[in-house]
Amino acid sequence: MIRKIIQIDESKCNGCGACAAACHEGAIGMVDGIARLLKDDYCDGLGDCLPACPMDAITFIEREAAAYDMKAVLERQHAKAGISLNSQLRQWPVQIKLVPVNAPYFHGADLLIAADCTAYAYSRFHEDFIKNHVTVIGCTKLDSTDYSQKFAEIFRQNAVRSVTVVRMEVPCCGGMEHAVKTAIQSSGKDIPCNVVTISTDGRLLS
Repeated sequence: MIRKIIQIDESKCNGCGACAAACHEGAIGMVDGIARLLKDDYCDGLGDCLPACPMDAITFIEREAAAYDMKAVLERQHAKAGISLNSQLRQWPVQIKLVPVNAPYFHGADLLIAADCTAYAYSRFHEDFIKNHVTVIGCTKLDSTDYSQKFAEIFRQNAVRSVTVVRMEVPCCGGMEHAVKTAIQSSGKDIPCNVVTISTDGRLLS
Protein backbone atom coordinates (compact mmCIF):
# COMPACT_ATOMS: atom_id res chain seq x y z
CA MET A 1 0.00 0.00 0.00
CA ILE A 2 1.07 3.61 -0.57
CA ARG A 3 1.25 5.53 2.69
CA LYS A 4 3.16 8.21 4.57
CA ILE A 5 6.27 6.93 6.27
CA ILE A 6 9.57 8.33 7.49
CA GLN A 7 12.78 8.36 5.52
CA ILE A 8 16.22 8.68 7.11
CA ASP A 9 19.03 10.37 5.22
CA GLU A 10 21.90 8.28 6.55
CA SER A 11 24.47 10.73 5.15
CA LYS A 12 23.23 13.35 7.64
CA CYS A 13 22.94 11.02 10.66
CA ASN A 14 25.48 11.69 13.41
CA GLY A 15 24.61 8.48 15.29
CA CYS A 16 23.23 10.18 18.41
CA GLY A 17 20.32 7.74 18.69
CA ALA A 18 17.79 10.40 19.68
CA CYS A 19 15.37 9.31 16.99
CA ALA A 20 15.48 5.67 18.10
CA ALA A 21 14.76 6.73 21.67
CA ALA A 22 11.85 8.91 20.51
CA CYS A 23 10.30 6.11 18.43
CA HIS A 24 7.96 4.41 20.88
CA GLU A 25 7.03 1.79 18.29
CA GLY A 26 10.57 0.44 17.87
CA ALA A 27 10.63 1.08 14.12
CA ILE A 28 14.03 2.83 14.26
CA GLY A 29 17.23 1.18 15.41
CA MET A 30 20.92 1.94 15.42
CA VAL A 31 22.93 -0.20 13.00
CA ASP A 32 26.69 0.30 12.81
CA GLY A 33 26.26 3.70 14.46
CA ILE A 34 23.64 4.90 11.96
CA ALA A 35 19.89 5.28 12.48
CA ARG A 36 17.83 3.08 10.21
CA LEU A 37 14.15 2.32 9.70
CA LEU A 38 14.11 -1.36 10.63
CA LYS A 39 10.47 -2.26 10.08
CA ASP A 40 7.97 -0.43 7.88
CA ASP A 41 5.04 -2.02 9.71
CA TYR A 42 6.22 -0.56 13.04
CA CYS A 43 6.25 3.01 11.71
CA ASP A 44 2.92 4.75 12.32
CA GLY A 45 3.82 7.69 10.09
CA LEU A 46 3.20 10.25 12.85
CA GLY A 47 6.83 11.30 13.11
CA ASP A 48 7.61 11.54 16.83
CA CYS A 49 11.21 11.01 15.73
CA LEU A 50 11.40 14.11 13.50
CA PRO A 51 11.77 16.81 16.18
CA ALA A 52 14.21 14.60 18.10
CA CYS A 53 16.76 14.56 15.27
CA PRO A 54 19.33 17.39 15.65
CA MET A 55 20.58 16.90 12.09
CA ASP A 56 17.23 17.15 10.24
CA ALA A 57 18.01 13.76 8.78
CA ILE A 58 14.40 12.50 8.93
CA THR A 59 11.60 13.48 6.59
CA PHE A 60 8.19 12.21 5.54
CA ILE A 61 7.70 10.54 2.17
CA GLU A 62 4.90 8.59 0.55
CA ARG A 63 5.88 5.19 -0.80
CA GLU A 64 4.89 1.56 -0.98
CA ALA A 65 5.11 0.22 2.57
CA ALA A 66 3.57 -2.46 4.74
CA ALA A 67 0.55 -1.33 6.73
CA TYR A 68 1.14 -0.18 10.29
CA ASP A 69 0.75 -3.24 12.54
CA MET A 70 -0.61 -1.84 15.79
CA LYS A 71 -1.10 -5.31 17.31
CA ALA A 72 2.54 -6.26 16.76
CA VAL A 73 3.72 -2.92 18.15
CA LEU A 74 1.59 -3.28 21.28
CA GLU A 75 2.81 -6.84 21.80
CA ARG A 76 6.41 -5.61 21.55
CA GLN A 77 5.81 -2.72 23.96
CA HIS A 78 4.10 -4.95 26.52
CA ALA A 79 6.77 -7.64 26.25
CA LYS A 80 9.47 -5.01 26.80
CA ALA A 81 7.63 -3.75 29.88
CA GLY A 82 7.08 -7.27 31.17
CA ILE A 83 3.30 -7.00 30.81
CA SER A 84 1.22 -9.94 29.60
CA LEU A 85 -1.41 -9.24 26.96
CA ASN A 86 -3.46 -12.16 28.26
CA SER A 87 -6.57 -11.33 30.24
CA GLN A 88 -6.34 -12.20 33.93
CA LEU A 89 -10.12 -12.22 34.40
CA ARG A 90 -11.24 -15.45 36.09
CA GLN A 91 -15.03 -15.23 36.08
CA TRP A 92 -18.10 -13.69 34.47
CA PRO A 93 -20.13 -11.54 35.01
CA VAL A 94 -18.15 -8.77 36.67
CA GLN A 95 -20.73 -6.02 37.19
CA ILE A 96 -21.71 -5.79 40.85
CA LYS A 97 -25.39 -5.57 39.93
CA LEU A 98 -25.18 -8.82 37.96
CA VAL A 99 -23.06 -11.14 40.09
CA PRO A 100 -25.07 -13.62 42.20
CA VAL A 101 -24.23 -13.38 45.89
CA ASN A 102 -23.83 -17.15 46.17
CA ALA A 103 -21.63 -17.64 43.10
CA PRO A 104 -19.21 -20.52 43.78
CA TYR A 105 -16.19 -18.45 42.70
CA PHE A 106 -16.58 -16.22 45.79
CA HIS A 107 -15.78 -19.09 48.16
CA GLY A 108 -12.19 -18.79 49.35
CA ALA A 109 -11.58 -15.88 46.98
CA ASP A 110 -9.31 -12.91 47.20
CA LEU A 111 -11.89 -10.40 46.05
CA LEU A 112 -11.14 -7.32 43.98
CA ILE A 113 -13.81 -4.62 44.09
CA ALA A 114 -12.97 -1.91 41.58
CA ALA A 115 -14.53 1.35 40.51
CA ASP A 116 -15.25 1.32 36.77
CA CYS A 117 -12.77 4.06 35.85
CA THR A 118 -9.75 2.47 37.52
CA ALA A 119 -9.00 -0.03 34.76
CA TYR A 120 -8.92 2.79 32.20
CA ALA A 121 -6.71 5.05 34.29
CA TYR A 122 -4.15 2.46 35.39
CA SER A 123 -2.33 0.73 32.52
CA ARG A 124 -1.21 -2.40 34.40
CA PHE A 125 -4.60 -3.15 35.90
CA HIS A 126 -4.82 -6.79 34.82
CA GLU A 127 -1.33 -7.68 35.97
CA ASP A 128 -1.32 -5.72 39.22
CA PHE A 129 -4.90 -6.13 40.42
CA ILE A 130 -7.08 -8.64 38.53
CA LYS A 131 -4.46 -11.41 38.50
CA ASN A 132 -5.31 -14.12 41.08
CA HIS A 133 -8.46 -12.28 42.17
CA VAL A 134 -12.17 -12.64 41.63
CA THR A 135 -13.20 -9.27 40.22
CA VAL A 136 -16.35 -7.19 40.51
CA ILE A 137 -16.74 -3.65 39.21
CA GLY A 138 -19.22 -0.82 39.46
CA CYS A 139 -19.80 2.86 40.16
CA THR A 140 -21.70 4.00 43.22
CA LYS A 141 -22.50 7.33 41.58
CA LEU A 142 -23.81 6.03 38.26
CA ASP A 143 -25.62 2.98 39.62
CA SER A 144 -27.35 4.98 42.38
CA THR A 145 -27.67 1.93 44.58
CA ASP A 146 -26.46 0.87 48.01
CA TYR A 147 -23.79 -1.70 47.24
CA SER A 148 -23.14 -2.33 50.94
CA GLN A 149 -26.19 -4.61 51.23
CA LYS A 150 -25.09 -6.88 48.39
CA PHE A 151 -21.48 -6.91 49.54
CA ALA A 152 -22.61 -7.87 53.04
CA GLU A 153 -24.54 -10.83 51.65
CA ILE A 154 -21.53 -11.93 49.60
CA PHE A 155 -19.37 -11.79 52.73
CA ARG A 156 -21.96 -13.64 54.87
CA GLN A 157 -22.56 -16.46 52.40
CA ASN A 158 -18.99 -17.04 51.28
CA ALA A 159 -15.60 -17.54 52.89
CA VAL A 160 -14.00 -14.51 51.22
CA ARG A 161 -10.33 -14.46 52.26
CA SER A 162 -9.52 -10.82 51.55
CA VAL A 163 -10.86 -7.72 49.83
CA THR A 164 -8.94 -5.20 47.76
CA VAL A 165 -10.80 -2.01 46.86
CA VAL A 166 -9.40 -0.02 43.94
CA ARG A 167 -10.87 3.46 43.61
CA MET A 168 -10.07 6.73 41.92
CA GLU A 169 -8.94 9.80 43.84
CA VAL A 170 -12.16 11.66 42.96
CA PRO A 171 -14.65 12.19 45.81
CA CYS A 172 -17.47 10.15 44.26
CA CYS A 173 -15.32 7.01 44.53
CA GLY A 174 -15.45 7.33 48.29
CA GLY A 175 -18.87 5.71 48.08
CA MET A 176 -17.30 2.43 46.95
CA GLU A 177 -14.82 2.37 49.81
CA HIS A 178 -17.53 3.24 52.32
CA ALA A 179 -19.87 0.54 50.97
CA VAL A 180 -17.23 -2.17 51.31
CA LYS A 181 -16.18 -1.20 54.82
CA THR A 182 -19.81 -0.95 55.93
CA ALA A 183 -20.54 -4.36 54.41
CA ILE A 184 -17.62 -6.05 56.18
CA GLN A 185 -18.82 -4.63 59.49
CA SER A 186 -22.42 -5.68 58.80
CA SER A 187 -21.39 -9.21 57.83
CA GLY A 188 -19.87 -9.80 61.24
CA LYS A 189 -16.73 -11.25 59.67
CA ASP A 190 -13.13 -10.19 60.10
CA ILE A 191 -12.05 -9.85 56.46
CA PRO A 192 -8.77 -8.07 55.67
CA CYS A 193 -9.44 -5.04 53.46
CA ASN A 194 -6.90 -3.03 51.51
CA VAL A 195 -7.81 0.21 49.69
CA VAL A 196 -5.77 1.38 46.69
CA THR A 197 -6.29 4.86 45.27
CA ILE A 198 -5.40 5.79 41.69
CA SER A 199 -4.93 9.35 40.44
CA THR A 200 -6.73 10.70 37.41
CA ASP A 201 -3.45 10.50 35.46
CA GLY A 202 -2.94 6.84 36.33
CA ARG A 203 -0.55 6.95 39.29
CA LEU A 204 -0.83 4.83 42.42
CA LEU A 205 -1.44 7.17 45.34
CA SER A 206 -1.85 4.59 48.09
